[in-house]
Amino acid sequence: MKYTQLKESERVVIEVLLEEGKSMRVISKRLGRNVGTVSREIQRNRNQNSGEYLAVKAHTKAVKRLKYQRYKAPLKNPKVFLYVREKLRELWTPEEIAGRLVIDHPEESIHHETIYRYIYNSKKTRGMKLWRYLKYHRKKRMRKYGRKVQSTKIKDIKRIDNRDKSILLRTNIGHWETDNMGGKTQDNSAFCGTVERKTRYTILDVLENRKATTKTKSLVTDLSMFPKIFVQTITTDNGSENSDHKNWTKQIRAQVYFCNPYHSWEKGSIENVFTRVRRFIPKGTSIDTISKQQAKAIQNKLNNTPRKCLNYQTPNEAMMLELQQFNKH
Repeated sequence: MKYTQLKESERVVIEVLLEEGKSMRVISKRLGRNVGTVSREIQRNRNQNSGEYLAVKAHTKAVKRLKYQRYKAPLKNPKVFLYVREKLRELWTPEEIAGRLVIDHPEESIHHETIYRYIYNSKKTRGMKLWRYLKYHRKKRMRKYGRKVQSTKIKDIKRIDNRDKSILLRTNIGHWETDNMGGKTQDNSAFCGTVERKTRYTILDVLENRKATTKTKSLVTDLSMFPKIFVQTITTDNGSENSDHKNWTKQIRAQVYFCNPYHSWEKGSIENVFTRVRRFIPKGTSIDTISKQQAKAIQNKLNNTPRKCLNYQTPNEAMMLELQQFNKH
């Protein structure tokens, strides 16, 4: 039988029968209610000082309590609510928001699933389309599936299988991944991304064309800023834009490794970066419409967003810490 709240008329009956000295069992039988329901009603809504039960006051207290119970401040309380909304609009993920909240506001906490439920399940937020601020812009939560990449024959390559297995641990600085992000087939320019595996520090650039020599020039310019120990290996895929890899090794003095065909997850760091970039540059956008300044603005945004894998430090903070430790030595 479905439970329903006590009506004011039922509370009047309780008051009258109590005055007549009737037991709770008699009252419950008269009302057709469970004796526990009657007992809780009297205990919760009687006068706490005199112990007297008055139907009118009891009903007022019950209605007020019910209204309070049914009201839930969005995301726990207004402070957390405003923090979450602000960071969502800054394109932080729910996990990044939840992780950073306890750093910025140690007295508060929230689980990332609570934020997801707020975005996807809340009747009040469906019209706001908050899913647009998430990584994949999906209206419904879906599993993440990898995407395939095309392979191309490039001479004299070293496969990722020959790379030192310790690199997988991400304990040492200096191991990078690079790739080009697709735009439209007719695009002349290309969007290049490079990320350091340990710190997740990201470098983005728009290349004037898709030639291998152009990518080499961009990589050499960007990675030459770092101390030699900060650029030890570069992992990439089998795209033709990487065919100039010998010059990477010659000019940057880094060993280059190639993923196996159709194994994009072997360079998962840069794949993850591009899913983040897609928030700013959706699939189907022509790279020809993106400027270098826009690419650097996105780079700055990503490098200043806290990451769960960095214990909610930002890639900039992680890279600065590595540079400070290097300079001490």
